[in-house]
Amino acid sequence: MSKISVNDLTFYYEGSYDNIFENVSFQIDTDWKLGFIARNGKGKTTFLNLLMGKMEYRGSISASVVFDYFPFEVKDKSKNTIDVIEEIDPDYEFWKICRELNLLQVDGDVFYRPFETLSNGEQTKVLLALLFSGENHFLLIDEPTNHLDMESREILKEYLNTKKGFILVSHDRNFMDGCVDHVLVINRESIEVQQGNFSSWWENKQKQDAFELAENERLKKDIRRLTESARMTKQWADKVESTKIGKKSEKYEKCIDTRAFVGEKSRRMQMRRKNLERRQQREIEEKSELLKNIETVEDLKLFPLKHYKDELVVMEDCTISYKRNNSHHDAASVNCRDIVQDFSLEVKQGERIFLQGKNGCGKSSIIKAILQAAKEEGDNRNQLDLPDNLVLRKGRIELPNQLVISYCSQDTSKLSGTLREYAAENEIDETLFLALLRKLDFSRTQFEKRIEDYSGGQKKKVLIAGSLCQRAHLYIWDEPLNFIDVFSRMQIEELILKFKPTMILVEHDKMFMEHVATRIITL
Repeated sequence: MSKISVNDLTFYYEGSYDNIFENVSFQIDTDWKLGFIARNGKGKTTFLNLLMGKMEYRGSISASVVFDYFPFEVKDKSKNTIDVIEEIDPDYEFWKICRELNLLQVDGDVFYRPFETLSNGEQTKVLLALLFSGENHFLLIDEPTNHLDMESREILKEYLNTKKGFILVSHDRNFMDGCVDHVLVINRESIEVQQGNFSSWWENKQKQDAFELAENERLKKDIRRLTESARMTKQWADKVESTKIGKKSEKYEKCIDTRAFVGEKSRRMQMRRKNLERRQQREIEEKSELLKNIETVEDLKLFPLKHYKDELVVMEDCTISYKRNNSHHDAASVNCRDIVQDFSLEVKQGERIFLQGKNGCGKSSIIKAILQAAKEEGDNRNQLDLPDNLVLRKGRIELPNQLVISYCSQDTSKLSGTLREYAAENEIDETLFLALLRKLDFSRTQFEKRIEDYSGGQKKKVLIAGSLCQRAHLYIWDEPLNFIDVFSRMQIEELILKFKPTMILVEHDKMFMEHVATRIITL
């Protein structure tokens, strides 16, 4: 076991007004399993890049280990998986990767399939197997659970629990609870290292925040009391001081000790006043040290529409398919590849239905089939990433007239331009849109950046805020929480539980689903 030492680390991006890190110092052991927690855009990936020596910084980072970063860059996904592995690491040992894939419950036939044909889960597991096949390396694992189904997350959680020597960036609370023994946290004003998993850190943070808030209220009262006491003492001191000069009665003039007595009394009063002022200043300074790291999570608002019909979606014995090679043949022909067969669903107002299942089982296809049916009914507002080759080969989808759907896609690749341009293009209220983003922890400086320069989590927040700005009868969200920080996840949970919109969701965050769902459908 060795240590990674960070001393007086300071870093900022060229052209930025604020430092990302400023005089940061801490130590971690290379045997630890660290969960890395921070708000979106606060420097998690930046810090990993600093450890890798990819950026210049002030201060020092000392380590006696080699760092490896996940995810690896795959330059050509059309190659067979074994060739992709060799391209990333020419010195790999085949048996070690086989060993790791076996632990991850992946069949060996993936080696001889084009990498692009592997599911998201299989691709992630192959790259993790390569990552852990190295020895004496300290691993930097950046959000491995994105796009992974719940079963794959459980497998990966158990897998990582058997390993050590890594920093894991993840916003999935259940996942981190199962595979880390320390947390590394970027607070608003500091970085801290704490023993335990996410839940133990969160419990400690809540207690610390509650203590600081109570202490802050006590200090505010003390400062008010000290201010009033200092004001009155000053008045008394000034009044006593004034008796040293001016007209006095003959009685006092005849007393030889009067002036000395009054002078001493004045001196003591002035000293008391200064002591009160010094104490007041100490209290103010103490108060200023509080609340710096409290994450202020503001309530979000949502105003769902109420439809005159109770049933908003009816799917009956639906078989959803994709036409092969964009074939123009009839949907019922052999040129179709079935994704979902004989699927039925009823969505009533007030329900929050989660579609659950393995990657590739058709969850997103069901969502897109509903959106396609809405398009055929004349709703042209939610056409983001609807495939041309999706067909309803059998069954029916029934939507009531004038149904308004708000859709949040999992795909952020098409986002570009400024926030104002995005608001105008999607016909949403710009003021409300920016206000929602502020509540989701966007700083005002972010408003001037282009969306393509945002972090992955910030891009997802743009899509979520855009959906929240729309008054709708039905909200359909496809993996909305990918890249989203844990504080914002809790915000969104509270929003949904408070306003109770009708929703269809695909999401693999187990804790989020358990808190929000009224019904879970497993495909």
